[in-house]
Amino acid sequence: MSNATPPPAKGRLGQMRQAYTITKRSDRNIGLILLLTFLLTGGVAATLGILLFGTGVFGLIITILFGLLIGILGMLIVFGRRAEKAAYAQVEGQVGAAAGALQMLRKGWEVKPAVAFTKNQDVVHRVVGRPGIVLVGEGNPSRVRNLLAAEKKKHARIAGGEIPVLDLIVGSGEGEVKLTKLVKHMQKLPKKIKPAQMTALLYKLKALDAMRPAAPMPRGPVPTSMKGSRKAMRG
Repeated sequence: MSNATPPPAKGRLGQMRQAYTITKRSDRNIGLILLLTFLLTGGVAATLGILLFGTGVFGLIITILFGLLIGILGMLIVFGRRAEKAAYAQVEGQVGAAAGALQMLRKGWEVKPAVAFTKNQDVVHRVVGRPGIVLVGEGNPSRVRNLLAAEKKKHARIAGGEIPVLDLIVGSGEGEVKLTKLVKHMQKLPKKIKPAQMTALLYKLKALDAMRPAAPMPRGPVPTSMKGSRKAMRG
């Protein structure tokens, strides 16, 4: 029961408590690290404040507030990075981990998990954005390449040669994209289509999806702890 994912929390503070709980499972020293970060960054800021504003009453008030704000900011930055790292560690290796990471893409991306999969749990997810269509495969590299090739042909017919159809495999092998770098990799892809083209493309893809049976994620849902941790950091 201790490893169960807590229910979704409401409000900013609730989301941060949930993210902290998830992070602490794999990062036991997170509390001490955050405390030390707060004290260190706040102390440096307070020292700088004394040098800038002096030791008078007004100067001390400004220095204390400055130290607290900088300390909290430093703590939140460290917490965000460690929470994201812990979230990746918890879902890495699970079926649908890539889909969980792709859900953290911000506005302007349309993610559809598991547009195709095999009985061996090789999965292809589809992402539509300004770079065009990006097919993301995860599973056994040799099997998922065949699945990606088949999906790429189907989507290329829909794209009609005007919209790029890209593909990649999530993994740690040569030519593959690591799970921890997947979102950044997607965001760095060159923009090739306009928003209006993207809207029209999504309507066409709905027709493609309607022609085949629904493809539920095999053996379990897409991991969501990563999305929850990142959402808490963004607010």
